[in-house]
Amino acid sequence: MNIVSLTAESRRPGKGAARAIRRDGNVPCVLYGRHVDTVPFTTSEKSLLPLIHTAEAHVVRIALGDSAWECILKDIAFHPVTDRPMHADFQVLQAGEPVTLTVPVRYLGTSRGQARGGHVRHTITELTVSCLPRHIPMQIDVDVTSIDIGGAIHVRDLSLDNLEVRAPSDQILMSVARPRVEIATEESEDEDIVE
Repeated sequence: MNIVSLTAESRRPGKGAARAIRRDGNVPCVLYGRHVDTVPFTTSEKSLLPLIHTAEAHVVRIALGDSAWECILKDIAFHPVTDRPMHADFQVLQAGEPVTLTVPVRYLGTSRGQARGGHVRHTITELTVSCLPRHIPMQIDVDVTSIDIGGAIHVRDLSLDNLEVRAPSDQILMSVARPRVEIATEESEDEDIVE
């Protein structure tokens, strides 16, 4: 599990204060948890980049004065035009208490069907899971090498220790469809037979 450290400064809550923080190139944030009072803070936009531009889940260590917490990035809002981060929410992790978070899915290998000309469809690129903080994965790796044309991997096919996937068991993660050329050839053959 990757841990990203974030240096924070306390801030005043409120819209006017948040606008001033953004003008200075910082992002207003809030930290919360079941056993922690809500803590409004600010951090630099640059320090959030490792959490935003990544294909991995991270635990975030936030230091504010003499206090420090291990958290997950629970939500982040972006400006609709510039895509700059506007606000971020962090949930404090509590040892022994399950946490629910979204984890990226990484597909490993080339499927048998793709090697035979099939078209791969990745339906899911991330999954919501529940687990204890010590079991938070950076990503969920899925081996696709055995999937042939017409085959698929479902949530029920995953073998994930210490994780509870929050998705229907019949949800398709990826599939391999027949190649379009093959479909077009079969259709033209059917037309020839009709005539």
